[in-house]
This record gives sequence, structure tokens and C-alpha cells, in this order.
Amino acid sequence: MLASPIRRCSGTLALALLLIAPQAFAMDGRGIPAATANAFAQAASPQAIAEYRRKLKEYLEARATFEQEAGAYWSSISEKRRGRNAKRRDRQAIALDDYVLTQPPAYDGPKRPVDPSPSEPDDTPRPRKTIPVVADLLKAAAEHFQFAPQRPANELEFKRAYARVASAAGLTREQAVRVYAFETGGNGNHDMQSGLSPSRPGSRAISTAIGYNQLLTTNSVELLAEQGHDILKVVTERAARLSGAPRKAMDHKIAVLRRMVAFARSVPDEWAAHEKLANTPQGWAVHAMVLDIDVGPLLQTHKLLTSVIFARNKGHVRPLTAAELEMMNLTGDGTGLDMVTMPQAMRERVPTSNFFQRGGYERNPVAVRNNTVAKLLAVTDARMDSNSSNQGAKDLAAAF
Repeated sequence: MLASPIRRCSGTLALALLLIAPQAFAMDGRGIPAATANAFAQAASPQAIAEYRRKLKEYLEARATFEQEAGAYWSSISEKRRGRNAKRRDRQAIALDDYVLTQPPAYDGPKRPVDPSPSEPDDTPRPRKTIPVVADLLKAAAEHFQFAPQRPANELEFKRAYARVASAAGLTREQAVRVYAFETGGNGNHDMQSGLSPSRPGSRAISTAIGYNQLLTTNSVELLAEQGHDILKVVTERAARLSGAPRKAMDHKIAVLRRMVAFARSVPDEWAAHEKLANTPQGWAVHAMVLDIDVGPLLQTHKLLTSVIFARNKGHVRPLTAAELEMMNLTGDGTGLDMVTMPQAMRERVPTSNFFQRGGYERNPVAVRNNTVAKLLAVTDARMDSNSSNQGAKDLAAAF
């Protein structure tokens, strides 16, 4: 999850490419770029094909050697993780040799050669995974629960509501503000979605993460399944202090929330089961509650509070720093606590690869560059430091 945002070519860049090399974009009568059409018409020479096959053989051999080495490395990562889990169950101390202390192998062999033989391009459009955005969440809430979240009059109103809830729950201002600064860049709104930015027209959502702590749809479903009764209790107590139209609106919200909690609890309390619900329109509707002025701050707070409670229940009595809390927020409580409870001397030596699956690690340039626990926590702290000076972070800090 520390992954960098996906960058796409802007319209300006695309136009510049057209101006630089117009011949590359000229079309033949079939609508195929002329350069591609010319390639089709020219068969590769026997010498070119022979050279390609030689290079391909070298590449495949080098890649096979690397995959064997990488496979052994990541198998040892899994084996060490199972060993640590077993030791924790038996309340045994975790030592340095319970981790893999070498960095993952990096492929440095030849690149895959380009086949010189002409071939028709595959113009079949690839389906893009549907990622619901705020408008989809609101539509789902209206259709499946006949409900519209109560939005704040302005962003400061939501920040104050969040600060009240977070402070009452025991989160410190430093924890809340610095996690917000890291997750949103220090200027995010309550409805900020990962990948979308008003300053980047045409930007696309890269996940369903929304809000100050960037909750995913699955987070929202899981939080209502596990914390729904506590959230209902708070909102019900709030309703008792209201009258007239506000009380009627709150009573409707509570009724909807009860239905959503029942929906979230209709499957076993497991991430995979909650994820299936989260990927349905009803799950999208549940996620819309993150936008509500009453329920949203409770969901955001509980996302961090569950990590604090998890660490405390595991015997970690020292207050979590914001960077440590963020590690648990990003990687999951169990994995995050593994890093949090590690002495500084071990943090300096243990590679971050110990806390990832291979695919997740290789797609995470921040974890690859900051390849020890100490470096990963340091870069998280540095980003928090930098983003905490932005106006949104200052406004949230002032709300406490």
C-alpha cells in the first residue's frame, strides 16, 4: 500500500508526441499506423530470426536461473513468517534469526528480445476493472438502502467532528493528524478518493480508498461487522438529544445503519468474506457511510483504534508513534505489530521483504527503495513531517 500513484500520459504529452513524430501516427487504408503496416509487409531476414532465437535462449536461461533463486528466497520468507507466528503463539521471544536477513534477488540478466517476425497487433480492448467512485456509492446507497449520507456544510465541520470522536476514543492529535497527513498529502477532504484529484483532470480512481484514513470498501464492511454495535450505540445516544426534523432524520439513519450492520454480519468474520460483500452494490452503499458527518468519523476513528487496541492486547503498552500506527494501518495489525515491536537494532537489519508477499513487494517501489524496517519507518515519518505543514493538516490539528 505504500505504492506510488499510477501516472498516465496527459493530453499535452500525447499531443507533443504527435507533433514530434507525425509519421509514426499516419494511418494506412485499414486504419493501422503506417509504420506498423510497413513492418507487416517486410519479412524478417533469416539472420535476424537466428539472432533473435539466440538472444531469446539466453534470456530464457537467465530468467529461469533467476526465478529459481527468487522462488527459494520467497519460500524462505514464508517459512520464517510461519516460524515467527508459531513462536508468538507459544509466547516465545522473536530473535534476529527469525527473519530473512538478505535482500531479495534482483534480475540483472538480458532483456527479452523483440521478435522481428511481423505479426498483427492485438487491438482487442482490455476490460478495465470497475472501481466505484463517490457518485456510485451515493447511487447504491439510494437504491439499496433509500439513504443519502449527511454531508458536512464545509470541510472544517467534518474535521471537527472527526477530532471530537478521535479524541474521545483515546487517539492523540499527533496520531490522527500525522496519519491524515501521510494518507491524504495533508490537504485531503472527507471524500478524497485514491487516484482522483481536482488538480488532475482526467485522473482515475486507483482504489476504493476514501477519507482521512483512506478506508477501502472492505474496511467499511468489516468495521460495521465488528464495531457496528458500538457505532450504533454512539449514534443512538446522539439521537436522544435531538428533536423535530433532526431527530427524524437521525432515526432513519439509525434504521439504515442497523440494516447495514446486519448485511455486514451475514457472512463469517473474515476479510475474504467481507471483500466479497464489499464488491457488491450493497457493499458500495455501506462504504457511502464514510461520507456521513455522524458515522464517517466513527468509522475513520475505529480503523485506527482497532490497531491501537490490538497492540495493547498483545502486550505493547508503549503508545504507538504515528508512523508505527500507519504501518499497522497499511499492512494489517499482525504484520504491522511485527515491525512495531522490533527493537531499533533489529529494525536496522531486517529487510522489509519479510513483511510482504512477493507480488506485493515487487509492485511497491517505496518498500523496495527503503528496504529495511528502519528505513521504511523513517521515510514514513519524513513524509508525515513534510505533509503536516499543509493547510488541511493544520486545520485538523486546530480542531483537536
